[in-house]
Amino acid sequence: MKLLEIAVFSIESAFIAAKAGANRLELCENYDNGGTTPSYGYLKTVRNQLSLPMFVMICPRAGDFVYNQEEFAAMKADILLCKQMGFDGIVAGVLKADGSIDKERMQQIVEWAYPMEVTFHRAFDRCNNPMMALQQIIACGCQRILTSGQQPSALEGKDLIQQLIDAANNDIIIVPGGGIRSNNLNALLQTIHSNEWHSSAKKLVPANSEYWVTTMHDAKEKIIADANEIAALQTILNAS
Repeated sequence: MKLLEIAVFSIESAFIAAKAGANRLELCENYDNGGTTPSYGYLKTVRNQLSLPMFVMICPRAGDFVYNQEEFAAMKADILLCKQMGFDGIVAGVLKADGSIDKERMQQIVEWAYPMEVTFHRAFDRCNNPMMALQQIIACGCQRILTSGQQPSALEGKDLIQQLIDAANNDIIIVPGGGIRSNNLNALLQTIHSNEWHSSAKKLVPANSEYWVTTMHDAKEKIIADANEIAALQTILNAS
């Protein structure tokens, strides 16, 4: 059976995705910035009310994945909080300025997180040598790598994703992610042989407010998880 992980960027989306049949949630905030660590209130709310497996994004800011000492200390504090709250795993990634994996810091992250699982996120898609990085991440003790194959979408990066799966030799789970939707999943399944898949399954809906100050140019839509899209993804995965 294949597993569907849904990245959710709000409390509302977490509840939608859980009800729609996601097998696991990746809890994030700030979709437009690639995903950052959710607030304590967000985490406490979903942890108390949802029972499915949940991994928490550990990312202190938008931008690159080269962190200073204070940012890394904040990551440690968030990891220890997630462990205290009983989450199943975290999602993190740290690079050096030259695009190589920061092995020492990743080993620390794995140690701090234990017994939670660790997914190395799409910082992997910014590393300078993916095959070398694969072996280094395995050596650090991570359980998963989330990747679009160093392309903007998994569809574009599908060949490298499958090469990584072959090279991993079951030592780590390669999770395809990046632009995966029900309208391209069948095509991806023809090339990529993975048991875990990742999607945000998002849609735009009207924002809650009925009043807008027009001079502020606020967005009148918000991003939420699409229950119908999640169900469609699950139908395809269950049939594959």
